[in-house]
Amino acid sequence: MADDISSLPHDELSRRGLLFVLSSPSGAGKSTLARMLLEADDQIAMSVSVTTRPQRPGEEHGKDYYFVNGDEFEEMVADHAFLEYATVFGNRYATPAAPVQKNLEDGQDVLFDIDWQGTQQLYQRGGEDVVRIFILPPSLAVLRDRLESRATDSNEIIDSRMQRAASEISHWDGYDYVLINDDLDACFAKVQNILATERMRRSRQTGLIGFVRDLVAQERG
Repeated sequence: MADDISSLPHDELSRRGLLFVLSSPSGAGKSTLARMLLEADDQIAMSVSVTTRPQRPGEEHGKDYYFVNGDEFEEMVADHAFLEYATVFGNRYATPAAPVQKNLEDGQDVLFDIDWQGTQQLYQRGGEDVVRIFILPPSLAVLRDRLESRATDSNEIIDSRMQRAASEISHWDGYDYVLINDDLDACFAKVQNILATERMRRSRQTGLIGFVRDLVAQERG
């Protein structure tokens, strides 16, 4: 039959999506790596977070974030509408569950740029759907240099980020993969390799069941 699953290339068999997490201290490169991945791979989409942070000029509701007030956020927590949520620098952030679940079922991978607290919660809810990568800087001195080179934060804020970095790095062992970002291109290549490998896990290849059954039926026929 022309539409028989056995005639499909292996990479076109249906699969379940995955939740791909990038975490790092501020300045270690996770946001840059996330942007590079989104530009290079059309099978993965960025998770759009809910936040109580004020909307900044140029940001779009529903595209950059879902902007809500504190009371609305608490209502969503009470309704179990989030996969994870955390407070970062005085603002609250969360991952809405419904759109992520739909993406998984459709075979669409979802990318997360979240901290270790959010990653733990996501893993508790998502289990085997979650792939966790932690990005380390080559040194704390390099990390400070990167933060200072941005020229967007005061020395006080940079000091605060450095203090938080030490705490975040201490949770490195809660991740499946740990990469040192001493060369951006090399680190990005490793991220891509991890994603490709995780996509091929047997547990995510939902189309393999029909494929194998068809192969066996052909042999018996």
